[in-house]
Amino acid sequence: MSLVRNTATIGGLTLVSRVLGFVRDMLMAQFVGAGFANDAFLIAWRLPNLFRALFAEGAFASAFVPMFNREVGREDGGLPAALDFAEQVLAILFPFLLVFTILMMAATAPIVWAMTGGFPDGGPDKFALAVALTRITFPYLALISLVSLLGGILNSVDRFWVNAAAPILLNICMIIGLVFFRGSNPVETAYTQAISVTVSGVAQLLWLAWACKRAGTSLRIRKPRLNPKVRQLLRIIWPAALGAGAVQFNLLISTSLAARFLPQGAVSYLYYADRLNQLPLGLIGIGVGTAMLPGLSRQIGGGDTAAANTTQNRAIELSLILTLPATAALMVAALPIIQALLQHGAFTATDTIASARALAAFSLGLPAYILIKVLVPGFYARADTKTPVRIALVAMLANLIGNLILIWPLQHVGLALSTAISAWVNAGLLYATLHRRGHFRMDARLRRVLVRLTIATLAMAGVLLAAAPWTTPHMTGALLERAIWLGALMTVAAIVYFGVAIALGAFRPAEFKAQFARRRR
Repeated sequence: MSLVRNTATIGGLTLVSRVLGFVRDMLMAQFVGAGFANDAFLIAWRLPNLFRALFAEGAFASAFVPMFNREVGREDGGLPAALDFAEQVLAILFPFLLVFTILMMAATAPIVWAMTGGFPDGGPDKFALAVALTRITFPYLALISLVSLLGGILNSVDRFWVNAAAPILLNICMIIGLVFFRGSNPVETAYTQAISVTVSGVAQLLWLAWACKRAGTSLRIRKPRLNPKVRQLLRIIWPAALGAGAVQFNLLISTSLAARFLPQGAVSYLYYADRLNQLPLGLIGIGVGTAMLPGLSRQIGGGDTAAANTTQNRAIELSLILTLPATAALMVAALPIIQALLQHGAFTATDTIASARALAAFSLGLPAYILIKVLVPGFYARADTKTPVRIALVAMLANLIGNLILIWPLQHVGLALSTAISAWVNAGLLYATLHRRGHFRMDARLRRVLVRLTIATLAMAGVLLAAAPWTTPHMTGALLERAIWLGALMTVAAIVYFGVAIALGAFRPAEFKAQFARRRR
Protein backbone atom coordinates (compact mmCIF):
# COMPACT_ATOMS: atom_id res chain seq x y z
CA MET A 1 0.00 0.00 0.00
CA SER A 2 1.41 3.39 -0.98
CA LEU A 3 2.20 6.23 1.42
CA VAL A 4 -0.49 8.43 -0.14
CA ARG A 5 -3.08 5.70 0.20
CA ASN A 6 -2.05 5.02 3.81
CA THR A 7 -2.26 8.72 4.64
CA ALA A 8 -5.65 9.06 2.97
CA THR A 9 -6.97 6.01 4.81
CA ILE A 10 -5.78 7.18 8.21
CA GLY A 11 -6.91 10.75 7.54
CA GLY A 12 -10.35 9.65 6.38
CA LEU A 13 -10.92 7.47 9.42
CA THR A 14 -9.59 10.23 11.69
CA LEU A 15 -12.12 12.61 10.15
CA VAL A 16 -14.93 10.11 10.82
CA SER A 17 -13.74 9.76 14.42
CA ARG A 18 -13.58 13.55 14.90
CA VAL A 19 -17.06 14.07 13.50
CA LEU A 20 -18.50 11.34 15.73
CA GLY A 21 -16.57 12.79 18.65
CA PHE A 22 -18.23 16.11 18.16
CA VAL A 23 -21.65 14.47 17.85
CA ARG A 24 -20.85 12.90 21.22
CA ASP A 25 -19.91 16.30 22.66
CA MET A 26 -23.14 17.83 21.36
CA LEU A 27 -25.13 15.10 23.10
CA MET A 28 -23.11 15.57 26.28
CA ALA A 29 -23.87 19.29 26.21
CA GLN A 30 -27.56 18.57 25.69
CA PHE A 31 -28.02 15.91 28.38
CA VAL A 32 -25.29 16.69 30.95
CA GLY A 33 -24.62 20.39 30.39
CA ALA A 34 -21.60 22.20 31.82
CA GLY A 35 -22.07 22.00 35.56
CA PHE A 36 -21.82 19.64 38.54
CA ALA A 37 -22.02 16.25 36.80
CA ASN A 38 -20.04 17.12 33.65
CA ASP A 39 -17.18 18.67 35.63
CA ALA A 40 -16.93 15.46 37.68
CA PHE A 41 -17.00 13.24 34.58
CA LEU A 42 -14.34 15.27 32.78
CA ILE A 43 -12.01 14.97 35.78
CA ALA A 44 -12.65 11.22 35.77
CA TRP A 45 -11.85 11.06 32.07
CA ARG A 46 -8.78 13.29 32.24
CA LEU A 47 -6.48 10.76 33.97
CA PRO A 48 -7.05 7.87 31.52
CA ASN A 49 -6.66 10.34 28.65
CA LEU A 50 -3.36 11.59 30.08
CA PHE A 51 -1.86 8.13 30.40
CA ARG A 52 -3.28 7.14 27.00
CA ALA A 53 -1.43 10.07 25.42
CA LEU A 54 1.75 9.36 27.38
CA PHE A 55 2.09 5.63 26.83
CA ALA A 56 -0.61 4.16 24.62
CA GLU A 57 -0.19 6.65 21.74
CA GLY A 58 3.07 8.55 22.18
CA ALA A 59 5.38 5.92 23.63
CA PHE A 60 4.31 3.03 21.42
CA ALA A 61 4.29 5.15 18.27
CA SER A 62 7.77 6.55 18.99
CA ALA A 63 9.50 3.58 20.63
CA PHE A 64 7.86 0.19 20.09
CA VAL A 65 6.91 0.49 16.40
CA PRO A 66 10.45 1.35 15.12
CA MET A 67 11.98 -1.49 17.18
CA PHE A 68 9.35 -3.96 15.92
CA ASN A 69 10.02 -2.93 12.32
CA ARG A 70 13.78 -3.29 12.75
CA GLU A 71 13.18 -6.89 13.84
CA VAL A 72 11.02 -7.45 10.75
CA GLY A 73 13.77 -6.05 8.51
CA ARG A 74 16.66 -8.09 9.94
CA GLU A 75 18.00 -10.80 7.66
CA ASP A 76 18.08 -13.30 10.54
CA GLY A 77 14.77 -12.07 11.94
CA GLY A 78 11.63 -11.33 10.00
CA LEU A 79 8.07 -11.29 11.25
CA PRO A 80 8.44 -14.32 13.61
CA ALA A 81 11.34 -12.60 15.43
CA ALA A 82 9.37 -9.36 15.61
CA LEU A 83 6.34 -11.16 17.08
CA ASP A 84 8.64 -12.84 19.59
CA PHE A 85 9.83 -9.38 20.65
CA ALA A 86 6.21 -8.19 20.89
CA GLU A 87 5.35 -11.14 23.14
CA GLN A 88 8.29 -10.23 25.38
CA VAL A 89 6.93 -6.69 25.63
CA LEU A 90 3.41 -7.97 26.34
CA ALA A 91 4.79 -10.22 29.09
CA ILE A 92 6.12 -7.11 30.90
CA LEU A 93 3.31 -4.74 29.94
CA PHE A 94 0.32 -6.84 30.96
CA PRO A 95 1.23 -7.45 34.65
CA PHE A 96 2.45 -3.84 34.97
CA LEU A 97 -0.86 -2.49 33.66
CA LEU A 98 -2.83 -4.85 35.91
CA VAL A 99 -0.97 -3.82 39.08
CA PHE A 100 -0.90 -0.14 38.11
CA THR A 101 -4.66 -0.07 37.43
CA ILE A 102 -5.47 -1.78 40.75
CA LEU A 103 -3.24 0.65 42.68
CA MET A 104 -4.67 3.69 40.94
CA MET A 105 -8.25 2.54 41.57
CA ALA A 106 -7.44 1.94 45.23
CA ALA A 107 -5.85 5.39 45.52
CA THR A 108 -8.50 7.22 43.49
CA ALA A 109 -9.73 9.47 46.30
CA PRO A 110 -6.36 11.09 47.14
CA ILE A 111 -5.49 11.38 43.44
CA VAL A 112 -8.74 13.17 42.60
CA TRP A 113 -8.31 15.37 45.67
CA ALA A 114 -4.79 16.31 44.50
CA MET A 115 -6.23 17.24 41.09
CA THR A 116 -9.24 19.18 42.35
CA GLY A 117 -8.65 20.19 45.96
CA GLY A 118 -11.87 18.36 46.76
CA PHE A 119 -13.90 20.59 44.40
CA PRO A 120 -14.32 23.57 46.75
CA ASP A 121 -17.13 24.88 44.54
CA GLY A 122 -19.20 21.67 44.57
CA GLY A 123 -18.53 20.24 48.00
CA PRO A 124 -18.24 16.60 49.10
CA ASP A 125 -20.99 15.34 46.77
CA LYS A 126 -19.17 16.52 43.65
CA PHE A 127 -15.88 15.12 44.93
CA ALA A 128 -17.50 11.74 45.70
CA LEU A 129 -19.04 11.65 42.22
CA ALA A 130 -15.66 12.37 40.58
CA VAL A 131 -14.02 9.60 42.62
CA ALA A 132 -16.72 7.08 41.69
CA LEU A 133 -16.56 7.98 38.00
CA THR A 134 -12.74 7.78 37.98
CA ARG A 135 -12.85 4.24 39.36
CA ILE A 136 -15.19 3.28 36.52
CA THR A 137 -13.12 4.88 33.74
CA PHE A 138 -9.59 3.97 34.84
CA PRO A 139 -9.54 0.40 33.44
CA TYR A 140 -9.72 2.09 30.03
CA LEU A 141 -6.02 2.92 30.44
CA ALA A 142 -4.97 -0.73 30.61
CA LEU A 143 -7.28 -1.71 27.77
CA ILE A 144 -6.19 1.08 25.42
CA SER A 145 -2.49 0.38 26.12
CA LEU A 146 -2.95 -3.21 24.98
CA VAL A 147 -4.88 -1.88 21.97
CA SER A 148 -1.90 0.32 21.07
CA LEU A 149 0.52 -2.61 21.26
CA LEU A 150 -1.63 -4.65 18.86
CA GLY A 151 -2.22 -1.59 16.67
CA GLY A 152 1.51 -1.01 16.32
CA ILE A 153 1.91 -4.57 15.10
CA LEU A 154 -0.90 -4.22 12.56
CA ASN A 155 0.54 -0.93 11.27
CA SER A 156 3.83 -2.75 10.70
CA VAL A 157 2.13 -5.32 8.46
CA ASP A 158 0.26 -2.63 6.47
CA ARG A 159 -3.12 -3.04 8.22
CA PHE A 160 -3.30 0.68 8.95
CA TRP A 161 -7.05 1.02 8.66
CA VAL A 162 -7.79 -1.39 11.51
CA ASN A 163 -5.92 0.64 14.12
CA ALA A 164 -7.13 3.96 12.68
CA ALA A 165 -10.74 2.78 13.02
CA ALA A 166 -10.42 1.80 16.69
CA PRO A 167 -11.10 5.31 18.16
CA ILE A 168 -14.40 5.36 16.28
CA LEU A 169 -15.60 2.61 18.65
CA LEU A 170 -15.09 4.94 21.65
CA ASN A 171 -17.35 7.57 20.15
CA ILE A 172 -19.95 5.02 19.03
CA CYS A 173 -20.13 3.48 22.52
CA MET A 174 -20.51 6.89 24.17
CA ILE A 175 -23.14 8.02 21.64
CA ILE A 176 -25.13 4.79 22.18
CA GLY A 177 -24.89 5.33 25.94
CA LEU A 178 -26.19 8.89 25.67
CA VAL A 179 -29.00 8.09 23.23
CA PHE A 180 -30.31 4.80 24.64
CA PHE A 181 -29.05 4.36 28.22
CA ARG A 182 -28.83 7.84 29.72
CA GLY A 183 -30.39 8.43 33.12
CA SER A 184 -33.19 10.72 34.16
CA ASN A 185 -30.75 13.41 35.35
CA PRO A 186 -27.20 14.61 34.57
CA VAL A 187 -25.61 12.59 37.39
CA GLU A 188 -27.07 9.30 36.15
CA THR A 189 -26.05 10.19 32.60
CA ALA A 190 -22.50 10.90 33.77
CA TYR A 191 -22.36 7.35 35.19
CA THR A 192 -23.55 6.03 31.82
CA GLN A 193 -20.75 7.95 30.08
CA ALA A 194 -18.10 6.58 32.45
CA ILE A 195 -19.30 3.02 31.86
CA SER A 196 -19.34 3.66 28.11
CA VAL A 197 -15.66 4.68 28.19
CA THR A 198 -14.56 1.37 29.72
CA VAL A 199 -16.92 -0.66 27.52
CA SER A 200 -15.33 1.04 24.49
CA GLY A 201 -11.90 -0.08 25.71
CA VAL A 202 -13.11 -3.69 25.75
CA ALA A 203 -14.63 -3.25 22.27
CA GLN A 204 -11.40 -1.80 20.86
CA LEU A 205 -9.28 -4.59 22.37
CA LEU A 206 -11.56 -7.29 20.93
CA TRP A 207 -11.49 -5.52 17.54
CA LEU A 208 -7.68 -5.40 17.44
CA ALA A 209 -7.29 -8.96 18.77
CA TRP A 210 -9.64 -10.24 16.03
CA ALA A 211 -7.70 -8.30 13.39
CA CYS A 212 -4.37 -9.69 14.65
CA LYS A 213 -5.74 -13.21 14.45
CA ARG A 214 -6.89 -12.59 10.86
CA ALA A 215 -3.45 -11.20 10.00
CA GLY A 216 -1.58 -14.10 11.61
CA THR A 217 0.03 -11.84 14.23
CA SER A 218 -1.67 -13.01 17.43
CA LEU A 219 0.39 -12.84 20.62
CA ARG A 220 0.73 -15.39 23.42
CA ILE A 221 1.05 -14.65 27.13
CA ARG A 222 4.44 -15.78 28.42
CA LYS A 223 6.54 -15.45 31.57
CA PRO A 224 7.97 -11.91 32.04
CA ARG A 225 11.70 -11.56 31.40
CA LEU A 226 13.78 -8.36 31.19
CA ASN A 227 16.05 -9.16 28.25
CA PRO A 228 18.28 -6.54 26.52
CA LYS A 229 15.69 -5.63 23.86
CA VAL A 230 12.97 -4.99 26.43
CA ARG A 231 15.40 -2.94 28.54
CA GLN A 232 16.24 -0.86 25.47
CA LEU A 233 12.53 -0.25 24.85
CA LEU A 234 12.02 0.85 28.47
CA ARG A 235 14.93 3.30 28.15
CA ILE A 236 13.43 4.85 25.02
CA ILE A 237 9.82 4.86 26.11
CA TRP A 238 10.03 7.42 28.93
CA PRO A 239 11.35 10.43 26.98
CA ALA A 240 9.04 9.51 24.09
CA ALA A 241 6.08 9.45 26.46
CA LEU A 242 7.03 12.76 28.02
CA GLY A 243 7.36 14.48 24.66
CA ALA A 244 4.09 13.07 23.35
CA GLY A 245 2.20 14.01 26.51
CA ALA A 246 3.23 17.67 26.78
CA VAL A 247 -0.14 18.95 25.53
CA GLN A 248 -2.03 16.56 27.80
CA PHE A 249 0.08 17.67 30.78
CA ASN A 250 -0.80 21.28 30.02
CA LEU A 251 -4.50 20.39 29.84
CA LEU A 252 -4.26 18.39 33.07
CA ILE A 253 -2.69 21.35 34.86
CA SER A 254 -5.32 23.75 33.50
CA THR A 255 -8.15 21.37 34.39
CA SER A 256 -6.81 20.86 37.90
CA LEU A 257 -6.47 24.59 38.55
CA ALA A 258 -9.97 25.21 37.19
CA ALA A 259 -11.43 22.50 39.44
CA ARG A 260 -9.58 23.77 42.50
CA PHE A 261 -9.90 27.56 42.21
CA LEU A 262 -12.68 28.45 39.75
CA PRO A 263 -16.49 28.32 39.95
CA GLN A 264 -18.50 25.31 38.87
CA GLY A 265 -18.59 24.80 35.11
CA ALA A 266 -15.06 26.05 34.40
CA VAL A 267 -13.76 22.53 33.73
CA SER A 268 -16.55 21.98 31.20
CA TYR A 269 -15.99 25.34 29.49
CA LEU A 270 -12.34 24.48 28.91
CA TYR A 271 -13.22 21.01 27.64
CA TYR A 272 -15.77 22.11 25.05
CA ALA A 273 -13.57 24.97 23.84
CA ASP A 274 -10.54 22.71 23.51
CA ARG A 275 -12.52 20.10 21.59
CA LEU A 276 -13.45 22.67 18.94
CA ASN A 277 -9.90 24.03 18.85
CA GLN A 278 -8.45 20.53 18.40
CA LEU A 279 -10.55 19.79 15.30
CA PRO A 280 -8.38 21.68 12.76
CA LEU A 281 -5.25 20.51 14.59
CA GLY A 282 -6.19 16.88 14.06
CA LEU A 283 -7.15 17.35 10.43
CA ILE A 284 -4.38 19.74 9.29
CA GLY A 285 -1.35 19.53 11.57
CA ILE A 286 -1.18 15.78 12.04
CA GLY A 287 -1.89 15.13 8.36
CA VAL A 288 0.76 17.50 7.02
CA GLY A 289 3.35 16.47 9.60
CA THR A 290 2.84 12.77 8.92
CA ALA A 291 2.89 13.18 5.15
CA MET A 292 6.11 15.22 5.03
CA LEU A 293 8.28 13.08 7.34
CA PRO A 294 9.17 10.20 4.95
CA GLY A 295 10.16 12.52 2.08
CA LEU A 296 12.04 14.83 4.42
CA SER A 297 13.95 11.88 5.89
CA ARG A 298 14.95 10.68 2.41
CA GLN A 299 16.14 14.15 1.39
CA ILE A 300 18.20 14.61 4.55
CA GLY A 301 19.57 11.07 4.35
CA GLY A 302 20.61 11.73 0.74
CA GLY A 303 22.37 14.96 1.68
CA ASP A 304 19.94 17.15 -0.30
CA THR A 305 19.57 19.90 2.30
CA ALA A 306 18.20 22.41 -0.22
CA ALA A 307 15.31 20.08 -1.09
CA ALA A 308 14.69 19.42 2.59
CA ASN A 309 14.48 23.15 3.28
CA THR A 310 12.03 23.57 0.39
CA THR A 311 9.89 20.70 1.70
CA GLN A 312 9.61 22.34 5.12
CA ASN A 313 8.83 25.74 3.62
CA ARG A 314 6.05 24.30 1.46
CA ALA A 315 4.67 22.29 4.39
CA ILE A 316 4.47 25.45 6.52
CA GLU A 317 2.91 27.31 3.59
CA LEU A 318 0.23 24.64 3.12
CA SER A 319 -0.45 24.52 6.86
CA LEU A 320 -0.91 28.29 7.12
CA ILE A 321 -3.19 28.41 4.06
CA LEU A 322 -5.57 26.08 5.89
CA THR A 323 -4.93 27.16 9.49
CA LEU A 324 -5.25 30.94 9.32
CA PRO A 325 -8.92 30.94 8.21
CA ALA A 326 -9.73 28.33 10.86
CA THR A 327 -8.06 30.54 13.47
CA ALA A 328 -10.03 33.61 12.36
CA ALA A 329 -13.32 31.69 12.38
CA LEU A 330 -12.80 30.20 15.84
CA MET A 331 -11.69 33.52 17.32
CA VAL A 332 -14.12 35.96 15.71
CA ALA A 333 -17.15 33.67 15.41
CA ALA A 334 -16.65 31.63 18.59
CA LEU A 335 -20.01 32.71 20.03
CA PRO A 336 -22.26 31.82 17.04
CA ILE A 337 -20.33 28.58 16.46
CA ILE A 338 -20.89 27.36 20.04
CA GLN A 339 -24.47 28.66 20.01
CA ALA A 340 -25.26 26.65 16.90
CA LEU A 341 -23.47 23.47 17.95
CA LEU A 342 -23.95 23.22 21.71
CA GLN A 343 -26.57 25.61 23.12
CA HIS A 344 -29.59 23.40 23.71
CA GLY A 345 -30.91 21.19 26.50
CA ALA A 346 -28.81 21.51 29.66
CA PHE A 347 -26.23 23.76 27.95
CA THR A 348 -27.34 27.33 28.66
CA ALA A 349 -26.63 30.74 27.12
CA THR A 350 -24.31 31.47 30.06
CA ASP A 351 -22.36 28.29 29.28
CA THR A 352 -22.13 29.39 25.63
CA ILE A 353 -20.63 32.79 26.47
CA ALA A 354 -18.09 31.29 28.88
CA SER A 355 -17.07 28.53 26.44
CA ALA A 356 -16.82 31.00 23.53
CA ARG A 357 -14.40 33.18 25.47
CA ALA A 358 -12.23 30.16 26.20
CA LEU A 359 -12.37 29.10 22.55
CA ALA A 360 -11.24 32.51 21.34
CA ALA A 361 -8.27 32.35 23.74
CA PHE A 362 -7.34 28.78 22.79
CA SER A 363 -7.53 29.69 19.09
CA LEU A 364 -4.80 32.31 19.44
CA GLY A 365 -2.40 29.37 19.66
CA LEU A 366 -3.86 27.31 16.80
CA PRO A 367 -1.22 28.33 14.21
CA ALA A 368 1.46 27.46 16.78
CA TYR A 369 -0.03 24.01 17.41
CA ILE A 370 0.03 23.35 13.66
CA LEU A 371 3.58 24.67 13.25
CA ILE A 372 4.78 22.36 16.03
CA LYS A 373 3.47 19.37 14.04
CA VAL A 374 5.33 20.63 10.95
CA LEU A 375 8.60 21.63 12.66
CA VAL A 376 9.11 18.54 14.84
CA PRO A 377 9.69 16.24 11.80
CA GLY A 378 12.73 18.40 11.07
CA PHE A 379 14.28 16.90 14.21
CA TYR A 380 12.92 13.36 13.83
CA ALA A 381 14.21 13.16 10.25
CA ARG A 382 17.70 13.77 11.66
CA ALA A 383 17.23 11.10 14.38
CA ASP A 384 17.06 13.80 17.07
CA THR A 385 14.22 12.93 19.47
CA LYS A 386 15.67 14.59 22.57
CA THR A 387 15.57 18.25 21.51
CA PRO A 388 11.78 18.39 20.96
CA VAL A 389 11.31 16.84 24.43
CA ARG A 390 13.51 19.47 26.08
CA ILE A 391 11.64 22.23 24.28
CA ALA A 392 8.29 20.69 25.29
CA LEU A 393 9.41 20.79 28.94
CA VAL A 394 10.24 24.49 28.64
CA ALA A 395 6.80 25.09 27.10
CA MET A 396 5.15 23.18 29.96
CA LEU A 397 6.96 25.38 32.48
CA ALA A 398 5.81 28.48 30.58
CA ASN A 399 2.25 27.14 30.68
CA LEU A 400 2.39 26.59 34.44
CA ILE A 401 3.75 30.09 35.09
CA GLY A 402 1.16 31.61 32.75
CA ASN A 403 -1.62 29.68 34.48
CA LEU A 404 -0.64 30.94 37.91
CA ILE A 405 -0.42 34.53 36.65
CA LEU A 406 -3.53 34.67 34.45
CA ILE A 407 -6.03 32.53 36.37
CA TRP A 408 -6.80 35.25 38.90
CA PRO A 409 -7.61 38.20 36.61
CA LEU A 410 -9.07 36.19 33.69
CA GLN A 411 -10.47 33.05 35.37
CA HIS A 412 -10.83 30.09 32.96
CA VAL A 413 -10.04 32.32 29.96
CA GLY A 414 -6.61 32.93 31.50
CA LEU A 415 -5.95 29.18 31.55
CA ALA A 416 -6.86 28.90 27.86
CA LEU A 417 -4.72 31.92 27.00
CA SER A 418 -1.75 30.46 28.90
CA THR A 419 -2.05 27.25 26.88
CA ALA A 420 -1.95 29.27 23.65
CA ILE A 421 1.09 31.24 24.82
CA SER A 422 2.94 28.05 25.73
CA ALA A 423 2.24 26.67 22.25
CA TRP A 424 3.90 29.75 20.72
CA VAL A 425 6.87 29.28 23.08
CA ASN A 426 7.17 25.69 21.86
CA ALA A 427 6.88 26.58 18.17
CA GLY A 428 9.24 29.55 18.52
CA LEU A 429 11.95 27.47 20.20
CA LEU A 430 11.62 24.69 17.61
CA TYR A 431 11.99 27.21 14.77
CA ALA A 432 14.89 29.04 16.46
CA THR A 433 16.76 25.78 17.09
CA LEU A 434 16.36 24.57 13.50
CA HIS A 435 17.40 28.00 12.21
CA ARG A 436 20.43 28.22 14.50
CA ARG A 437 21.64 24.79 13.41
CA GLY A 438 21.26 25.74 9.75
CA HIS A 439 18.54 23.14 9.21
CA PHE A 440 15.80 25.54 8.17
CA ARG A 441 15.58 28.92 6.47
CA MET A 442 12.33 30.69 5.62
CA ASP A 443 12.50 31.32 1.88
CA ALA A 444 11.30 34.43 0.04
CA ARG A 445 8.20 32.68 -1.25
CA LEU A 446 7.01 31.76 2.25
CA ARG A 447 7.58 35.31 3.54
CA ARG A 448 5.63 36.73 0.61
CA VAL A 449 2.79 34.24 1.02
CA LEU A 450 2.59 34.89 4.77
CA VAL A 451 1.95 38.61 4.22
CA ARG A 452 -0.75 37.95 1.62
CA LEU A 453 -2.46 35.27 3.69
CA THR A 454 -2.55 37.67 6.66
CA ILE A 455 -4.38 40.24 4.52
CA ALA A 456 -6.88 37.58 3.36
CA THR A 457 -7.42 36.47 6.95
CA LEU A 458 -8.13 40.02 8.11
CA ALA A 459 -10.65 40.42 5.27
CA MET A 460 -12.38 37.24 6.35
CA ALA A 461 -12.45 38.34 10.00
CA GLY A 462 -14.02 41.64 8.93
CA VAL A 463 -16.80 39.79 7.10
CA LEU A 464 -17.48 37.58 10.14
CA LEU A 465 -17.72 40.63 12.41
CA ALA A 466 -19.99 42.49 9.99
CA ALA A 467 -22.30 39.47 9.61
CA ALA A 468 -22.67 38.82 13.35
CA PRO A 469 -25.76 41.04 13.94
CA TRP A 470 -27.67 39.19 11.18
CA THR A 471 -26.53 35.63 11.87
CA THR A 472 -26.37 35.39 15.69
CA PRO A 473 -30.18 35.46 16.27
CA HIS A 474 -30.56 32.39 14.03
CA MET A 475 -27.99 30.28 15.92
CA THR A 476 -30.41 29.35 18.69
CA GLY A 477 -33.37 28.28 16.55
CA ALA A 478 -34.33 24.83 15.33
CA LEU A 479 -31.54 22.42 14.37
CA LEU A 480 -32.06 22.87 10.61
CA GLU A 481 -32.11 26.65 10.95
CA ARG A 482 -28.84 26.59 12.93
CA ALA A 483 -27.18 24.33 10.38
CA ILE A 484 -28.25 26.48 7.41
CA TRP A 485 -27.14 29.79 8.94
CA LEU A 486 -23.85 28.46 10.35
CA GLY A 487 -23.08 26.76 7.04
CA ALA A 488 -23.90 29.94 5.11
CA LEU A 489 -21.74 32.06 7.42
CA MET A 490 -18.73 29.75 7.07
CA THR A 491 -19.22 29.45 3.30
CA VAL A 492 -19.26 33.21 2.77
CA ALA A 493 -16.20 33.61 5.03
CA ALA A 494 -14.32 30.92 3.10
CA ILE A 495 -15.20 32.50 -0.26
CA VAL A 496 -13.88 35.87 0.94
CA TYR A 497 -10.67 34.35 2.35
CA PHE A 498 -9.77 32.20 -0.65
CA GLY A 499 -10.95 34.85 -3.10
CA VAL A 500 -8.69 37.52 -1.60
CA ALA A 501 -5.80 35.07 -1.22
CA ILE A 502 -6.02 34.00 -4.88
CA ALA A 503 -6.43 37.60 -6.06
CA LEU A 504 -3.27 38.59 -4.15
CA GLY A 505 -1.35 35.61 -5.56
CA ALA A 506 -0.88 33.91 -2.19
CA PHE A 507 -1.40 30.59 -3.96
CA ARG A 508 -2.70 29.27 -7.25
CA PRO A 509 -5.39 26.58 -7.45
CA ALA A 510 -3.62 25.07 -10.47
CA GLU A 511 -0.61 24.24 -8.28
CA PHE A 512 -2.77 22.27 -5.86
CA LYS A 513 -4.45 20.42 -8.72
CA ALA A 514 -1.09 19.54 -10.23
CA GLN A 515 0.30 18.27 -6.91
CA PHE A 516 -2.81 16.17 -6.27
CA ALA A 517 -2.63 14.71 -9.78
CA ARG A 518 1.03 13.74 -9.29
CA ARG A 519 0.28 12.08 -5.94
CA ARG A 520 -2.75 10.26 -7.32
CA ARG A 521 -0.72 8.85 -10.18
